Amino acid sequence: MLQFLSMSDSELSKVKADLQSRYDQFKAQGLKLNMARGKPATDQLNLSMKMLDTLNSGSDMHSSTGDDCRNYGLPDGLPELRELFAEMMGVDDHNIIVGGNSSLNMMFDAVSCAMTHGFAGCEPWGRQGTVKFLCPSPGYDRHFAITEYFGFELITVPMLATGPDMDVVEKLIADDAAVKGIWCVPKYSNPTGITYSDETVRRFAALKPAAKDFKIFWDNAYCVHDLTDTPDTLLNLWHECRKHNNIDLPIFFASTSKITFPGAGIAAMGASESNLAVLREHYSFQTIGPDKLNQLRHIYFLKDMDGVMKHMAKHRALLEPKFRTVTNSLASELGGKGVAEWTNPNGGYFVSVDVLDGCAKRVVSLCREAGVTLTGAGATYPYGKDPNDRNIRVAPTYPPVAELEQAMELFCICVQLAAAEKLLSK
Repeated sequence: MLQFLSMSDSELSKVKADLQSRYDQFKAQGLKLNMARGKPATDQLNLSMKMLDTLNSGSDMHSSTGDDCRNYGLPDGLPELRELFAEMMGVDDHNIIVGGNSSLNMMFDAVSCAMTHGFAGCEPWGRQGTVKFLCPSPGYDRHFAITEYFGFELITVPMLATGPDMDVVEKLIADDAAVKGIWCVPKYSNPTGITYSDETVRRFAALKPAAKDFKIFWDNAYCVHDLTDTPDTLLNLWHECRKHNNIDLPIFFASTSKITFPGAGIAAMGASESNLAVLREHYSFQTIGPDKLNQLRHIYFLKDMDGVMKHMAKHRALLEPKFRTVTNSLASELGGKGVAEWTNPNGGYFVSVDVLDGCAKRVVSLCREAGVTLTGAGATYPYGKDPNDRNIRVAPTYPPVAELEQAMELFCICVQLAAAEKLLSK
């Protein structure tokens, strides 16, 4: 199979004409397929419907402590749910706060708290002048958007197969006290699907930032979202930080958003006693307590970590064919042609595709014109600007397999068409 880069202009022109014909046929179909975000599909949501039957007017509404879950109180959440999240996140249960449905909300609140009241006895971030945040990229657009909203200067850190480039991270935080934190999705990272290596986690735990109030935002969103019989394993940052007497560095986040219901799940945050003292005060002015009835539903339904893993096996059965459809399409249509590289993750919610430099926006545009909506090109970088216009996040989870097959055939045509256009324009 000829690589595009080795073709003559006449060969490339013929290939382009064939691709244009296939593309026009797709365009004539009037497709309306959406792969823009990593949403669970309806059949995944249906897996948790019985959770709604766990509570009714005759149910016991008390927690294990005897507290009435219909009333105020238990600001840290139900003890039994804190224990479940502690096992899921690898953090001690007394260092866990269980909140509402959104871990992104808890991340926003943590940044907001630091902006207005500060951590570690330092001046609030909002009074320190220019403040900066490290953004491993390709990464999660909603993370970057939070710190952009608060006016941080966002600094791109390259993502490697082992996680963020720690040489870059260590230099940036050692040299500049204005660098206040870093975003991390350590297991099945969004969008690359890679899991941080043991060495990377150990280097995070041993960081020596110039800023006393530097924080690692450790968003372990996909900690139980395995898709294969050989799942990735992530070294426990909480334990590693204890070894280095660096327990105030990280703040941990997780949720059941892609376990039960994204719109009605449970989020949790874990941190050291020092960090929690600041955050608990912050929350005490926001709320007298979380929705404990929803927490109770989750405990009745999931029960324990074993219950979580059995439930996630059902998700895997639905998602594995979709991820296989994506990676098989990429391999069969683009393999050996030199126009794209992609990840083949063992879990998570995304496949990351790198096309030829300068082609990502064109690919996304071509797909949109033919009826397939993708995540915007550049979304996986700070400020939505991919410096090489190369990365595209593919979200396989929401469409049915039949639609996904159509979408991926079109996607692969568009990748090749954009590459042919680019090479012929030189």
